[in-house]
Amino acid sequence: MRIKLPFGRHSLEIELPAQASATIIAKSAQPGLADPSAAVLHALDNPIQSAPLKEIAKDRRSACILICDITRPVPNHLFLRPTITTLIAAGIPAEAICVLIATGLHRPNEGDELAELVGDPWVLETVRVENHFARDTAAHADLGRTPTRGTPVQIDRRFVDADLKIVTGLVEPHFMAGYSGGRKVIAPGIASAETIRTFHNARFLETPEARSCNLAGNPLHEEQLEILKLIGEAYSLNTVISEDRELIHVTFGEITAAHEAAIDFTRHATAVPVPRRYSTVVTSSAGFPLDSTYYQTVKSMVTPLDILAPGGTLIVAAKCDESFGSEEFRLAQQTLHDIGPEAFLENINAKPLAAIDEWQTEMLLRATRHFRVQLYAPGLSAEDRSITCVEMIDSIASAVADSIARSGDSAVAVIPEGPYLIPLYTPPVTD
Repeated sequence: MRIKLPFGRHSLEIELPAQASATIIAKSAQPGLADPSAAVLHALDNPIQSAPLKEIAKDRRSACILICDITRPVPNHLFLRPTITTLIAAGIPAEAICVLIATGLHRPNEGDELAELVGDPWVLETVRVENHFARDTAAHADLGRTPTRGTPVQIDRRFVDADLKIVTGLVEPHFMAGYSGGRKVIAPGIASAETIRTFHNARFLETPEARSCNLAGNPLHEEQLEILKLIGEAYSLNTVISEDRELIHVTFGEITAAHEAAIDFTRHATAVPVPRRYSTVVTSSAGFPLDSTYYQTVKSMVTPLDILAPGGTLIVAAKCDESFGSEEFRLAQQTLHDIGPEAFLENINAKPLAAIDEWQTEMLLRATRHFRVQLYAPGLSAEDRSITCVEMIDSIASAVADSIARSGDSAVAVIPEGPYLIPLYTPPVTD
């Protein structure tokens, strides 16, 4: 059987060994909207728990529109221009409108990458498009602390000071916060390093509720909602896309209500019940942009775990042509390699502030503590490979054959979309 996995900007075709009996696990098919531009305009004019954008924007002096960085395949080209033209038509001067890239602690997006991210030259020519820099403490407004857990709340001044605040993004499963988009674009998107490091520490992430597709009792989600209350009035435009990156749903309105509506839409498509567990699971990091770095690839090592049999093998394909993604993540991986999982966990549990990007290494341990993880990533150098803390492979087909031989089970689950789909073990009901 031949399978195809997203890989970089293209795909990777693999001929599975003859003894493999493969089951493809994918989201339910949802075609792209016939007229995505019309759908965006309809959402702006028919919001959830708010007035239409053209009315909200009246008498506002300035506006800040948040967009995700290049690590998310958000269809910015579909909604930025109509959003901005609506604001200008309502009387907000173009020079008072800022599109702010919610980089979190990622690198800035500049040059050709910035043009690709925005997707519409008119936007770059008409309004300011700027990056968030989490390490620039002075660029953030101090809003105090969250009442429940005491997280310091420092948010980019350009957003806090804007008369009209709009958050945009992609709603999909997220392996820590339950779902992406909405409140997550603000924190960690435009939060300070101190804020991000506080609610990415082990006190939050070692909580079982901090997982994909779960909001109930999820401390990251709850903290993000408290941060929203400190910020005040804000709105969100939320998109859901298909496997082919086509727009299939869009909502606009009050930030939490509109985000929840998008989650309700995507929940049934992305959380897929699976009636058995597998000793061999093959997946990908969903291609560009997520599989550009090992940092983002870790997500695909966490999302399939519910359907892995005890001691099973997870085989992941990712291009990783931008290496690890950050020097901080590389340092965390080196530390794990040097001191081992138990000492690493003991170390992070003792710290009130997580070291930058070590949370991704912490999430990696969710997989490697209980399962065999193998990675096909030709973009990683020999030096990189030595500290991935997973088993590097040069052939997915051979890895599948070896896994079948070890387990004695020929059944193989194939999850092409990696982190964008959450398979949930759901035993069949018996009488």
